[in-house]
Amino acid sequence: MDPVRNPYAPGAGQRPPELAGREKQLTAFEVVLERIARERPERSVVLTGLRGVGKTVLLNHLRSAAIAKSWGTGKIEARPDQGLRRPLSSALHMAVREIAAAHPDPESVEYFLGVLKSFALRATADKGMRERWQPGIDAPAVKGRADSGDIEIDLVELLVDAAGLARDVGVGIALFIDEMQDLGPDDVSAICGACHELSQDAAPLIVVGAGLPHLPAVLSASKSYSERLFTYHRIDRLDRAAADLALIAPAAREEVEFTQDALDLLYETADGYPYFVQAYGKATWDVAADSPITADDVRVAAPTAEEELAVGFFGSRYERATPAEREYMRAMADLSGDDGPVATSKIAVELGRKPASLSPARDGLIKKGLIYSAERGFIGFTVPHFGRYLRAQND
Repeated sequence: MDPVRNPYAPGAGQRPPELAGREKQLTAFEVVLERIARERPERSVVLTGLRGVGKTVLLNHLRSAAIAKSWGTGKIEARPDQGLRRPLSSALHMAVREIAAAHPDPESVEYFLGVLKSFALRATADKGMRERWQPGIDAPAVKGRADSGDIEIDLVELLVDAAGLARDVGVGIALFIDEMQDLGPDDVSAICGACHELSQDAAPLIVVGAGLPHLPAVLSASKSYSERLFTYHRIDRLDRAAADLALIAPAAREEVEFTQDALDLLYETADGYPYFVQAYGKATWDVAADSPITADDVRVAAPTAEEELAVGFFGSRYERATPAEREYMRAMADLSGDDGPVATSKIAVELGRKPASLSPARDGLIKKGLIYSAERGFIGFTVPHFGRYLRAQND
């Protein structure tokens, strides 16, 4: 098989050649866009799931759907060490620029850009000259609006003004936030407060967030009413039909087929996780001599795919952990035969330690995005099959 024609694309956030199994979420978002266009109230959207299930890919696809409706859009990726003001300012600036040309009153746009600049400048207002930052907004700052220094007050004022611009044009604005669980507590509270204000006014601005499975708990801890602010979509592994389609459709465009046995083995091996489907599909294509691709091709290719996953998908994450954190994860792996959540009390027993002494390792792993708090007293891997990878390393 010609490797140049290989259609499969394993990569972080890289769109697969066939976006299979996400029709429900795409259809639901189309309804949100249409309802807002008709000035009907709608909730913002949150996507949650493990790493490798395609949250970022879906987030980007939803953004494309909004752009197709002539909405203004902007996207940020949250980071634990970064506040919300700077990245959100840049994202909202981009969104407003996309709709500004259609606005009937350029002075209103200029005024909003001045408010946005004031909001952005608060990010470094109290720092020295060397740390001061200019947001690149070509408008004079407007004093007294969205610049109080209280992120929750300022964000509400800013997004309400942005929604007003969108309403004037007859479209909406969508802000996309990836890795949303990494926002700081004050920023999460500000997002929730702003979404609450916007929803009460049926304003044409929504937030679309994506994050790890514990994101709903992060939002709920910030505002008790957060479960009513967002429509939650749990993004999981593909079912059999969708996983087969993700393999068959791209191959068919290259006039290549799979035998049924090959598809059976690929589903068993990849376990329906979109990233793994692409990884095993790519490796199998490269070793196959011709069409149809057979189960023997899958067996020959599997070690190559597994080696690549071990280095790039699993190993790179494992290397980020400290020795104490690695010990904690290995104990998790030994206790979770099916890679499901594990009771923290059992990990303490396994390691012969008091639970309190393990808190630094657990908290460090959560901050690094390697594990998450599945429910009170339980912890799980954010990466599918990570426990299996660790157990294989010990063998």
